[in-house]
Amino acid sequence: MSPKVSREHLLQRRADIMQAAEKVFIENGYERTTMKHIMDEAQVSRGGLYQYFSNKEDLFQAILEEGLEEEAADSIQLLEGREGQHWELLLSTLFGESMKPDDQMDPLAPSKLEYFITGRNDERRREYGEKRYKIGVNVYAEIIKAGQQSGEFRSTYDPELLAQSIITYIDGLALDHAILPGKVVKLQQQSELFVDYLKNILGVDE
Repeated sequence: MSPKVSREHLLQRRADIMQAAEKVFIENGYERTTMKHIMDEAQVSRGGLYQYFSNKEDLFQAILEEGLEEEAADSIQLLEGREGQHWELLLSTLFGESMKPDDQMDPLAPSKLEYFITGRNDERRREYGEKRYKIGVNVYAEIIKAGQQSGEFRSTYDPELLAQSIITYIDGLALDHAILPGKVVKLQQQSELFVDYLKNILGVDE
């Protein structure tokens, strides 16, 4: 009789596999990564891996889903009951705890772009990409809307339109960074310029 395995152990094993897989995707990109690569990095058997994920796409989507849900939940939680300082919340959502642009890009960004661009005609990926886009837009739009309602931000432009502009900036910068060599893309300088654009649009006076 097989010993019972606790739910906590199963969840931790799944998390360990996802962490190992993320490392492999960062190193190899989406298309070149195989389930064998992930098995080796996670140090699990084929059966142990397929117990949690039926294929590479399911695993990659799980990684994307977890990251997006955490980001959205953190931002919405910080937004609830907040009075003022929506500009700081917007910056932290964009750049993390430092709230300042730097030369670092999400290391998984090239694989994310590869996944969606190479699969742009795949119905499953298109539906998932649209879902991710809507969630991302909603996070930024809610922050901007709250800032406008509190009087902290200028209400010249629709929050959703501004949120879409933010997503376009992020995706465009990630694409350039993924396909252009070396230091051609000036991440920090372009991000600082974009921050100035947002400050002017929103009427932020620091």
